Amino acid sequence: MDLLIKQLKAIGFTEYEAKSYVSLVEQGTVTAYQVSKKSGIPRARIYDTLKALVEKGVVLKEEKTDGALYSPLPVDVFLEKAQNSFQTNFLSMCTALKEREKKEEKGERQVLTLKDKSSIISYCKTLIKKAEKRIVISMWDDFYHELKEELEKVESEVEIKGLTLHVENPVGNVDIHRVTQFTEAPASKKWFILSIDAKKMIYGSVLDDKELAFYTDDPVHIYLLEDYVWHDVLVNRIVRRNKDDIEQWISKERKKFFNEE
Repeated sequence: MDLLIKQLKAIGFTEYEAKSYVSLVEQGTVTAYQVSKKSGIPRARIYDTLKALVEKGVVLKEEKTDGALYSPLPVDVFLEKAQNSFQTNFLSMCTALKEREKKEEKGERQVLTLKDKSSIISYCKTLIKKAEKRIVISMWDDFYHELKEELEKVESEVEIKGLTLHVENPVGNVDIHRVTQFTEAPASKKWFILSIDAKKMIYGSVLDDKELAFYTDDPVHIYLLEDYVWHDVLVNRIVRRNKDDIEQWISKERKKFFNEE
């Protein structure tokens, strides 16, 4: 119930309006008193609430000699009305925001901080759709699967390269990262990189309870991180081609470099 109330509030209902409409859906045609009793809305507020719902067209009022009866708009009709209203508002909002968006090129390059899982994923998906020539990725399986559908949609139009870990049959020319003691260590930090046409990039931590990512159009950032991805791809290819067991040597050299011994 709490989730349903939140969802109705998200499309413009007040809490009392949401509770009233749900109460009517559950009861059918009833009096204001019965709505109040079922929903827990104070009787002093129920009439104004129902009046607002009548004006919104989602509650029907029938005057009787002994008082008024209220009925909910049938759920199927309500849902279609809500959907049409959302689509209309969304298109209007898109037009208004795009007209107001500053179009001129910014003088300074940006490095912006992104927070919240849904925002980060949405930003990544939007950039993927705008790719024209090349996408470079470096990411673990959990983040890859969040973007898999969008990557597959553009696979035939743009070149996709880089590497992933724990992913079977990745898109494009994406390599599969070798499994090592470092990648499987619980303390290993998981990051992702998504570069679009070497012009825009998002990079950051993988999805957890504290999502953090960065967006940049700075060519220096993009070059350095794309070069990092290339070196990672190169090392993986060298290890696969080399007949000797150099994995242990690489691990040892890494520990020495980062003073982990």
